[in-house]
Amino acid sequence: MMVNWKLDLRLIALIELFIGALMGVPTIMAAFLGESDALFGFGVTYLATTLFCAAILIGTDKPATKNFHARDGFFVVTLTWIAATAFSALPLYVSRSLPDYPSAFFEMMSGFTTTGATTLSEIESLPRSILFWRSQTNWLGGMGIVVLFVALLPALGVTGTMLVGAESVGPTKDKLTPKIKTSALLLWTIYVGFSIMQIILLLLGGLSPYDAITITFSTMSTAGFSTMNNSIAGFESSYVDIVVTVFMVISGVNFALYWRLFVGKAKSVFRDAELRAYLGILGTSIIVSAAYMTISKTFPTFWTSLRYSAFQNTSMLTTTGFTTTNYETWPAFTQMILFFLFFIGGSAGSTAGGIKVVRVVAFFKLARYQLKKRVHPKGVFQVRLGQTVLTSDVINAIATFVGMYIFTGLLGALVLSFSGTDLLTSLQASFLCLGNVGVGFAKVGPQGDFGFFPSFYKWVCSFLMLVGRLELFTVYVLFTKTFWKR
Repeated sequence: MMVNWKLDLRLIALIELFIGALMGVPTIMAAFLGESDALFGFGVTYLATTLFCAAILIGTDKPATKNFHARDGFFVVTLTWIAATAFSALPLYVSRSLPDYPSAFFEMMSGFTTTGATTLSEIESLPRSILFWRSQTNWLGGMGIVVLFVALLPALGVTGTMLVGAESVGPTKDKLTPKIKTSALLLWTIYVGFSIMQIILLLLGGLSPYDAITITFSTMSTAGFSTMNNSIAGFESSYVDIVVTVFMVISGVNFALYWRLFVGKAKSVFRDAELRAYLGILGTSIIVSAAYMTISKTFPTFWTSLRYSAFQNTSMLTTTGFTTTNYETWPAFTQMILFFLFFIGGSAGSTAGGIKVVRVVAFFKLARYQLKKRVHPKGVFQVRLGQTVLTSDVINAIATFVGMYIFTGLLGALVLSFSGTDLLTSLQASFLCLGNVGVGFAKVGPQGDFGFFPSFYKWVCSFLMLVGRLELFTVYVLFTKTFWKR
C-alpha cells in the first residue's frame, strides 16, 4: 500500500505549525532585548511557515482514510525533520548571523539532531535570542520533536506508534504504557524534570538564567551547543563542570529505566545489561585516562586529571561534544580512548548518538558466539544480553546496522575528501556528523569548526546528521523501490 499522501502532508503541516509556536520564546527575547535583525528573522520565519502550512492544509482535501502504516511513519518523520530544519534556519540566515543558507541549515540540522557541530568560529557576538533558539532546537530534538507532538497534541486521530517508532533510537522501542501517547508524555515529563533540576543547580552555581537554561538544553539533549566560544571551559567553574558531567551521564541512560525506578522496579533497573555496560565503559575510561594523565604529568595531580577525564570521557561517550580543555594536547593513548568512545555512544532510548552501547555489546557477544561455533560446529549456543536471549531477527538487525553505519561513515568521508581536506579531517567530520557527536579531532577538533567546508559539503554533513539521528533505515528506506511500490 502506498503512503497516505493527504494525511501525511497534513500531519507534517501541523507539526511544523507546532514547532513554529515553540519559537515564541526566542522571538519575545529578541523583542525585549531590542535585537531588530533577529526579530525580523523570526518574523520572516513565521510568515514562511504559515504560508507553507496553510497551502498544505487548504490545498489538500481531508484524507479519505486515516489508515497509517509503517511507511507513512518513515515518510512523515523524515520530511518533518527536513522541513523543521529548513524553516528553523531562516532566523539565522535572515538575521545575518550566518553568512549563507547552507551554513544556517547545517547549524539547525546540527541543533535538532543534537550533533552540536557548528560552522561558527565566533559565537558570543551573535544575538542572544538566536543563540537561545539554537540551543532550544537541541532540547527539542533530544527526546524527539515528533514524540513531543504525539505527547501533547492529537495526531489527526491516527495512532502515534509508527511516528514514535520511526523517530526513536535503539534496536528496540520501549513502551512505558500500552498507550503510545501516554508513553511519549511520560518520557517528556522525565526529560523536563531532569532539565529543571539541572537549571536549578546551575543557578545555584552562579550562572545567569540565560546561561543555565541554554547549557541545560544542550546537556540534557547531549548536543553540546554553548553560548561561549570556549564551550563549558568559558565558565571557569569546577562546580559547573561537575553538574554538567552528572547530567550528561543521566542523559546517556535509557530514559525508560527512570520510569521503572519511579514505579518501584529498581531491581530490574540495576540488572539491566546495557546500563551496566554503559557505566562500566564510562567508569573504566575515566579512571584509566586519569591515571595515565597523572603518570604522564599531563596535569599536576590525580584529582585534576580526574576532573578533566570525567568530563571529557563522559562528553564523548554520550556524544555531547562539550569541552573543558583542548584534549588534543593530551597523550595519544587518552585521545584514542576518546576516539573509541564517540563510536560507541550512549544507551538505546537515551538522547545520545553513536552506535549505542547495546549494539556494541551484542556485536561482541555475537562475535564470541561465532568463535564458539567454529570450535563446536554442532553445539547449541545462545546470544544473551543479560537475561534476554537475542532472537535471530534482532541479531541480524544489529549486525546490519553496524555494517551500514560503518559503510555510511566511510562513504561520507570519501565524499568529504573531494573538498580537498585531509584524510583524518574527512573521516572525523563524517563519523562525527553520523554519530551526532559534533567535535572530534584535526580541523573539527575542540579548537576548530565546520565553517571551512564549501556549501555543498555542508549539505552532505547535514544529510549524515539526519541519517544518524534517525538511525539510518528510517531515511534509507525512502530510497528503495519497495517503499514506493503498492
